[in-house]
Formats: sequence, C-alpha cells, structure tokens
Amino acid sequence: MIITSRFFNRSELMGFIALAAVLFVILPLTLDVFRLNLVAKYLTYAFVALGLVLCWGYGGILSLGQGVFFGLGGYCMAMFLKLEASSVENTKIQSTPGIPDFMDWNQITSLPLFWQPFHSLAFTILAIILVPGLFALIIGTAMFKRRVGGTYFAIITQAVAAILTILIVGQQGYTGGINGMTDLRTLKGWDIRPDHAKIVLYFVEVVLLFACIGIAQFIRLTKLGRILVAMREQEDRVRFSGYSVANFKIFAFCMAAVFAAIGGATFALNVGFMSPSFVGIVPSIEMVIYTAVGGRMSIFGAIWGAILVNFAKTSLSESFPQLWLFGLGALFIAVVLAFPNGLSGLWADYVQPRIDRLFASRKAKPGWNDNSVADGAPAE
Repeated sequence: MIITSRFFNRSELMGFIALAAVLFVILPLTLDVFRLNLVAKYLTYAFVALGLVLCWGYGGILSLGQGVFFGLGGYCMAMFLKLEASSVENTKIQSTPGIPDFMDWNQITSLPLFWQPFHSLAFTILAIILVPGLFALIIGTAMFKRRVGGTYFAIITQAVAAILTILIVGQQGYTGGINGMTDLRTLKGWDIRPDHAKIVLYFVEVVLLFACIGIAQFIRLTKLGRILVAMREQEDRVRFSGYSVANFKIFAFCMAAVFAAIGGATFALNVGFMSPSFVGIVPSIEMVIYTAVGGRMSIFGAIWGAILVNFAKTSLSESFPQLWLFGLGALFIAVVLAFPNGLSGLWADYVQPRIDRLFASRKAKPGWNDNSVADGAPAE
C-alpha cells in the first residue's frame, strides 16, 4: 500500500469530485423531494459501509452486527425526538400526559430515569457518539484481548444483534417494542416533516458524510492505517514487532461503531421513526453486502455500493417484492466469485488503467506542460 503526501491521489480525487457533484448538485436538481429523501435514507447506510471499510477492509475484522450500533444511534436520536413530540399539550388525551404514547399504553405513569437526559439535544448528540462507542469498546475488549477473531467474532456480533433485538421488543413499555418509536415530528421546535425540511436534512446528512470521509481518509493515510493493513495481512508479525494488535482492533471496531451510529441518528431524522427491524441480523448482513459490492478496500466504493444496492432494492422490490432477497443473495455470491474487490476493484482493474494511459499519452505529446506533482511524489 502506497501512502502519498497528498490527502487524495489522482484516482481518489476523481472519486471525491464525482461523489460531491452527484450528491450536492445532480441529485438535488433532478429528483423530486420524495426520491431525494429516499437517497438520504440510502446515505444513512453509507455511514455504516464507511466504518466497515476501516474495520473489515483495512483491519480484517468482519462484523456481522453493525445493525446494533446503527440502532443505538437511531434510538438515541429517536428518544430525543419522541420526548419533544410528547409534550403535555400533544399528549393531553393520555392517561398520563407528558410521556411517550407507548409508555402510556403499557401503564407506565412516569418517565423512566434513563430517559430524562434525552430532553437535552447536547446530551443526545454526545450519547449518539459515546453509547455505541462504549458498547463497542466493551465488546472489543472482551473479544480481542482474548484473541477471539475471524469467524468466531463474526458469529458473536450476530448473537449480540439478535440479543439486542429481543431486548428492544421485550421491553415494549420503554422502547416501543416491535413498532418502534414513531410520530417523530420536530427538532427543537423545527418541523422535520415538510418538503423543505427534508431538503435541508439531506444536505446536512451529505455534509456529515463528507466529514466522516475526511476522518476515514486521514486514518488511512497515517501510520495507524498502515498498521491496520499490516495487521490484516500478518497479524503475528505485527504482534512480534511490539504493537498491541488488540488495541488496534478495538480502535477500528469502535470507529466503525461510531460511524454506524451517526448513520442511525440521521436515519431517525430523515425517516421519522426507528424500530428494531433495523437492528437485527438480517439488516446487519445487508450492510456487509453493501460494503462488499462497492469494495471493502475503497472508501468511495463502499459508499457507491450502499447507494446502488439500496437503489436496486427499491426498484426491484416495487416490481418483484418476493424476488428481491434472492437477487440480493445472488449479488453477494457474484461479488465473492466474480469480482471479490467489488465495483472499486473493477474500476481499478479496467477503467483506471485506461485513464492513466490517456494522461500518459497526453504528456508525451509535444507542447504538453504539466507542472503538477506526480502521484506519490512528495510536494516541494
């Protein structure tokens, strides 16, 4: 892996510009509000895919339970929004006004203690980052310090996803149960349901996504990123070199958890509800498929994978709702057998070489003057 002095090499810069042009300009100008809100929903999964690039692609840690962290971030945001929607004025017809409707249905007469801090937006934002991060820290420490990895770790993360789903459904009076938290209306008094609000939330989400891209790219280009790749390829050699492999794995796993939680929080804002159907094993596996299709070694590839697979899911499920799961399974098999590096691998193998040859041929022509610094060369 070649780390250059630039933040992006030429290929990555092209990917950055293309993604920015599509998300900031082309889609907002060509799609109606309904379809643009669908794209915003797709982008919430792009946060998860971005985290999996660091965790799985570079760190070699396959997590099949990212829905857990997506759900934790989503539920933290939903709790704040639900409390704001459950003011005394809005719930005056309930037996106990001022608490969420599902609590009143389950004969809970006062707001539980752990719900109280979610009246604060500042606390909610901190909780979106810290709660999934601390949960991932606990799981990662318990597993990686004992050198549990590979298939065993993937199965354990699946078990955690199943347990959390059962817990959310079972504690209906505190979580909304199988129906989840619905009727999320306002954010600090600002109605998030009208079309203009959906457009604003879309752009806020895109800005957050590019901020996370910057963080992931920074990690990838540092010594930490090189160690993650070395750890994936030769874990024992990294350990014998004096590095704590467990700590690096914990870091990558926690970063993936935080990215997934940010996606879950933006999901609750854009869609207006949160339920356990986004926490369990099936959505967690789908999130891995998004990353695999786009390319688990490519930041931009994983994001495109999340967008394109979800677009295909929406399009096909509208026409063939019973066949979509078969199509998803076939897509994953095709990725494993035909192009294991995903769409980004196809780009790198077939498209990028043609572009490089085009640039090389232009530079060879008389009169061509390129004063830019060559890829990989240090800037003066």
